[in-house]
Amino acid sequence: MVEPYRTVAGRARSAFEVRGSEFIGHASPAASVEDAEAFVETIEAEFADATHNVPAYRVPDDSSDRGSPESEAMLREYASDDGEPSGSAGKPCLNVLQGEEIRNAVVVVTRYYGGTNLGVGGLVRAYSRATKEAIEAAGVIEEEPARELDLECVYDDSGTVRGILESTGADFEATYGEDVSFEVRVPIDDAEELEDRLRSATSGRIEIGE
Repeated sequence: MVEPYRTVAGRARSAFEVRGSEFIGHASPAASVEDAEAFVETIEAEFADATHNVPAYRVPDDSSDRGSPESEAMLREYASDDGEPSGSAGKPCLNVLQGEEIRNAVVVVTRYYGGTNLGVGGLVRAYSRATKEAIEAAGVIEEEPARELDLECVYDDSGTVRGILESTGADFEATYGEDVSFEVRVPIDDAEELEDRLRSATSGRIEIGE
């Protein structure tokens, strides 16, 4: 059985001031490096006037085996000080994610400089606090590792396929074109049984990809 992992429940932010400097922590789920970088870019654009936007994330490595369960895929860990003294900002943010065993998540800490230098120790404490408070605001959940499947079938089979998906409680979206496509997210432990049911019910006519 594949073990669940800890991640943030959704997007959130928190803010506080230290000796005139404002720190804003932002947290978001992220399923890939692409997701994480997109969130970082969004924050950088929204807070383009900030002195620093410090990112850190722990997400599945896009270059690893895409068929691997999320909890077993290699993790890409990244952090940047974005102009703060080396080791005073990004690493403390990443350390919080590691210490809380949070993965599939990204944080960005925005800082507006208030005119007073905080020193390396003060920065480490502030960036760590901003990350912790953003995670607390987002909420921590245990996520069950899942597999994403791309299904395609003819219209005559679409009702049967939809019925099976609904009976399993899988998350899915259907697109009706020349044929019917389903984007499905199913728990890893249930994926093989679901594939067998779909093939059996459609006499092997359904196309299943990842």
